Amino acid sequence: MTAALAPSSADGPLAYRPVALVDLLDRVLATGVVISGDITLSIADVDLVRISLRALVASVGALAPPEDVR
Repeated sequence: MTAALAPSSADGPLAYRPVALVDLLDRVLATGVVISGDITLSIADVDLVRISLRALVASVGALAPPEDVR
């Protein structure tokens, strides 16, 4: 199952290859990703409500500092 296309450095900067959804999810959870957005509700060019959203998606292992093993 292919989910997205990712650049392939071996073929050149504009070449794309298929990426499995599992591989994409593994990379996102390993490194983390920030999703942000703004929503504005307005009527007649008058802003009534503005909402700013930010979400961090990562695995616990990627966010937690490494433990000291003695």
